Amino acid sequence: MTETSANSIGHYLKTHMREYGMLLALVVIMGFFQVVTDGVLMRPVNLTNLFLQNSYIIIMAVGMLLVIVAGHIDLSVGSVVGFIGALAAVMMVNWDLPPIIVVPVCLAAGAVIGAAQGYWIAYWRIPSFIVTLAGMLVFKGLTLALLSGQSVGPFPASFQLLSSGFVPDFFGGLIEGRFNLFSMVLGIVVAVTLPVLGLRSRAKQAKFAEIDEPLAFFMAKHAIAGIAILYITYLLSTYRGLPNVLIVMALLIAIFTFITNSTTIGRRIYAIGGNEKAAKLSGINTKRLAFLTFANMGMLAALAGLVFAARLNTATPKAGVAFELDVIAAVFIGGASMSGGVGKVIGAVVGALIMGVMNNGMSIIGVGIDWQQVIKGLVLLAAVIFDVYNKNKA
Repeated sequence: MTETSANSIGHYLKTHMREYGMLLALVVIMGFFQVVTDGVLMRPVNLTNLFLQNSYIIIMAVGMLLVIVAGHIDLSVGSVVGFIGALAAVMMVNWDLPPIIVVPVCLAAGAVIGAAQGYWIAYWRIPSFIVTLAGMLVFKGLTLALLSGQSVGPFPASFQLLSSGFVPDFFGGLIEGRFNLFSMVLGIVVAVTLPVLGLRSRAKQAKFAEIDEPLAFFMAKHAIAGIAILYITYLLSTYRGLPNVLIVMALLIAIFTFITNSTTIGRRIYAIGGNEKAAKLSGINTKRLAFLTFANMGMLAALAGLVFAARLNTATPKAGVAFELDVIAAVFIGGASMSGGVGKVIGAVVGALIMGVMNNGMSIIGVGIDWQQVIKGLVLLAAVIFDVYNKNKA
């Protein structure tokens, strides 16, 4: 690498510290807990549990990012998780309806809940903090009413596969022993596809403007990401393969990354958060977009509620309690700005993984739940201070 290219990479990292700082923090935190837990953190069984335990937080963090980027916040998501889980339990356990009917109905119910809250926020200009705080109380109460204060379960085995199922090995028998070859092939496909898509994006961007990201940094970034994907896929393949919920998360991340980076609606959501008045004057329907971000958030909260209920195999009145705090913390740790207009989907996912790895690692080494809360709070504060520092420096 030449001195000029090294300088350009250094300059690029300095100007994109918000984007890559938390990713580096995740690597450091994982390395730390890998050492202090004597390698337990990255064991296939624990790695699988790590994804299962944090799946619903990651799912909601993707939706919460759009809400926060648009300049709002949603405090009701935890209560919606509990309510949708209760609704699914009543429909499947008490009414004996099949999951193929219940799942779409619950997702639609979540979208309606989000849309109802978004209506008051977008069209009546009521602050999102107030509307969603009211929603939190309403759906906590409705969850208690639906379940009559008791737990309801168990769920049908087919529904439990949403959270506890694994991608089957369609190449079973080709390799002796407990190794999911099909999962490994999927990991290889993803590791190869990402840099190819990245190169296509660079070529497209080069036609209209100068590319800010140095080619050497681009190659190094994708090489490291590819190695990480292959390594994690290999570890999971030696256990039971890729969890179903990991595939769901990967699809959501891909879809919303595409929406935020490559579509008009994504750019308009960022414009609203950056300066709503200017966005409105430029012809953007700010009310409709704000409404849609909350409808989307409601649907993803419903999906998270289904995943969480399937994992517990029961619906409880206390399901989803304080989930909204973990989701909001994950988005801010991942680099989103409270003032709106800033943040990326991958950043929100990284923030959720930082929270998840810390929870998992501290539990393994025996840190009490009291100190876990203290440490997570300090990490959130440090992430916000880091964000403000970089913003003022720029």
